[in-house]
Amino acid sequence: MRMSRTDLRRPSRPAGADPGRAARRVRRTVTALGLLLVGATSALALDPAARTPVPAAGSYRTAREALRSGVRDYNAGDKEGAARALEYAAGQGHALALWKLGRMYAEGDGVPHDDLKAFEFFSRIADDNTDDGPDTQNSGVVASAFTALGTYFLDGIKGTYVRANPERAYDMFNYAASYFGDPNAQYNLARLYLEGTGVDADPRQAARWFNLAAEKGHAPAQALLGDLLITGQGVPVQRARGLMWLSLARESAQGRKDDWIVALSDKAWATASEEEKAAAQAQALQAQAQVTGSARRKR
Repeated sequence: MRMSRTDLRRPSRPAGADPGRAARRVRRTVTALGLLLVGATSALALDPAARTPVPAAGSYRTAREALRSGVRDYNAGDKEGAARALEYAAGQGHALALWKLGRMYAEGDGVPHDDLKAFEFFSRIADDNTDDGPDTQNSGVVASAFTALGTYFLDGIKGTYVRANPERAYDMFNYAASYFGDPNAQYNLARLYLEGTGVDADPRQAARWFNLAAEKGHAPAQALLGDLLITGQGVPVQRARGLMWLSLARESAQGRKDDWIVALSDKAWATASEEEKAAAQAQALQAQAQVTGSARRKR
């Protein structure tokens, strides 16, 4: 039986809330997710077309073997075969298989696009690994799963039991950002603080989280941090440093999805003085080395 998500809503918390309390809220949320998935899984079990057919138990000796087979099939272009193998490994609780299937369904990569299935795969990772530390083998997968859940909670999934819940999204992003140091979560958390979504608006907190992600080479975070420093929204105006971050972001921009970064950078540089440009270029050389070192340590 599905539990109403609205029963678990809570008031907004002050900016910079205690990560320990956030972790406890996340554990309660994950418990609720597990209960919700019981009903959802039962419904899917009655629909023979709901999931990719899973190989018989004797097809693989272990979940790890199934995962290797799935990765091999995926890289060879046999994504249907990859999905079958990954389903088997996921059925044994293998976090990486759950994560890869979640990504495949979220993107419609070799399987029909299905955000609800993706949400449920990511939820299983969260449910099974809530107490894992940031230095465990699966930490990157777990952090990515919490970040994906936060994204789904922002807008909900139309036509499903997953309702929009910005406060829950805040909890997911805050946990992955604070506990695992995930740059995507840090960026998304900063956006919530900047826009006042799911939490009281706080540009200073937004700048703090953008900065943490920017130092890990996250281009969108670099761009928005640079814009905040140039405009002085919530932070003291530092035009040269803002130009520096926008310059680094522009260098990392890829494809049409990052056109906004290019436009933001070009606009700022077009109105900058020669002195500001020179200072920004000097700072960029130093910051690039720091960003590269941070990214290496993260890997």
